[in-house]
This record gives sequence, C-alpha cells and structure tokens, in this order.
Amino acid sequence: MNGESKRIVLGVQYDGTPWQGWQTQLNGLTVQDRLEFALSKFTLQTVSTVCAGRTDAGVHGLEQVVHFDTTLERDMSSWVRGVNTFLPPSIAVRWATEVAHNPDEQDNFHARFSARSRMYQYVLYNNPVRSPLLEGKAGWVFRKLDVERMRTAAQHLLGEHDFSTFRSVQCQAKSPVKSMYSIKIEQRGDLIMFTLHANAFLHHMVRNIVGSLIYVGNGAQQPDWLKELLDGRDRKFAAPTFMPDGLYLAKIDYDPKWQLPQLEVQNFLWS
Repeated sequence: MNGESKRIVLGVQYDGTPWQGWQTQLNGLTVQDRLEFALSKFTLQTVSTVCAGRTDAGVHGLEQVVHFDTTLERDMSSWVRGVNTFLPPSIAVRWATEVAHNPDEQDNFHARFSARSRMYQYVLYNNPVRSPLLEGKAGWVFRKLDVERMRTAAQHLLGEHDFSTFRSVQCQAKSPVKSMYSIKIEQRGDLIMFTLHANAFLHHMVRNIVGSLIYVGNGAQQPDWLKELLDGRDRKFAAPTFMPDGLYLAKIDYDPKWQLPQLEVQNFLWS
C-alpha cells in the first residue's frame, strides 16, 4: 500500500572489485546503478539514492549509508530481504530503517550532509611475494615496512590542516581543510591496517596518505617528511596515489538522534 513520502536509510556493504566506483555512469557498471536497479525492481518505482561518501573503482564499502524517498509501505526486514533478492553477490543491504522526514523542513536526515565523520581502513599485505588470495582485497608492498616509523610520521597529520598535498587534481571539494581525528596503524603478521578517522576526506586523500607513509616505512623518507608535505600544500611532492585494492569505507558517524542501527565495524581480513 502506498502513502505519504517517507525517507528510508540503508546500510550497504559491497566488494568494489567488479564495479567502476559508486557514482552512477552511463554504462551502469557502478554500485549506485545496481542498487537503484534493485530498489526499482522491488518497489516497481523509480528510486534515486544519496550516499554518505562516493567511492572510486575498486574501493570497497563495509558500511556505506544511503537514503532514498518512497511512498511504499514495507517493514524494515522486507527492505533488506527484498532488495537483496535483486542485488548481485558483491553488494548487500545489511540493515534498513525509516527516519523522520518532513519535505517542508530543512532539518531532515541526509546521508551525506548529516554525517559527522567518516572512517576509512586500508589493508596492506607486506610480503616479498604477492598473494593471489588477497588480489583486489589488500594493497601489496614487497619491501619490509617499519610500522613504528609510519606511526611517528602519521602524528604530523592529526588535527585541522590544509590537506592540499594529498588531494586529487580532480577533487571537487570546496575546501582542502579537514580535521583528522586519529590515524591508527596496526600489524598482524604480514598484514598492516591503517585506520583513518576524519570529519571528511578529499578525493584520493587516504590513498595518497598511505602511499606517502609507505615511503617512510620503507626508509625512502624520514618521518618528518609528512610535515614537510603537509606544509608544502603541493600534490606533486608527495608519493604517487596508492592502489585502491585495500581501501574500505568503514563507517559513517551520525548524531544518535537519528537512531540508525549501525553495526560494529568488522573488516573480514582483520577479524
């Protein structure tokens, strides 16, 4: 049964390997295209989605947050099961909820603009020989990395800074100034996990930071080099953009007033 327009929020997880990023394209080979196709099949309506953060080709989503408006009446479990029926194995809706929504008011939930912060994880395989089992799921560096040196270097990036050095030339953000809340670097055997938490990120920012930290970890640069890069505000002096394979959009933080059923962040390579 149809009724008044309501706003539904989804938690979406996806393997980005087979897709050309999140944002819709003419060829239809994106996560957004496939999700909107599944929603339209389930609702028999045209559905347009808004996400918390657009990911590039090959980048994965542990918990992407998406909203859309619909007049369709369904319970939340039906949204999960029904939409997943029409999704490929590499994409799944993990949870669904309805949020208060008044089209005439400004203070409505918005997947992107209501977000208070974002968290990304980068999983790196550090071994002389690449692993075919981690292809597409983790970045790879064959030279031994010094984790302590990278941790020292990462401290220079904490706080509010102009991150122009680490932004893509295609970045469309209005301001390069972002607040980095924390950078955590952990190691388990041959796997290294970088967890970056900030209010927002610039295009390619995480991959550019990880690439530069790797230069410190392999001894090519000193830890203070990160401060020099940050102060220089010039992309050409930093390391090349690192591969997308090990990058995961891990979590989006919202005000508890929205009561989103967000689940604990669990990277399958690290659990």
